[in-house]
Amino acid sequence: MGDVPEFRPQGHELLYVAIADHLAARIDSGELRPGARLAPERELAVEYGVAYLTVRRAMVELRDRGRILTVHGKGTFVAPD
Repeated sequence: MGDVPEFRPQGHELLYVAIADHLAARIDSGELRPGARLAPERELAVEYGVAYLTVRRAMVELRDRGRILTVHGKGTFVAPD
């Protein structure tokens, strides 16, 4: 498992992209394994210190990248390799 860099978005970087990139790094490092359930979006918003809608947009970004899957009524999970 690799080390995940601390979450420090740069001024020019879109916050939702920074969160998506950080979560992707957590997946790549093995901290979040395929099939693992992610915390609810509202909890992630608290963890990252951002608005709920910012996390929601980051989740859309990760789904678009094929990194996560959302199952209605079940939650959001790390996509299989």
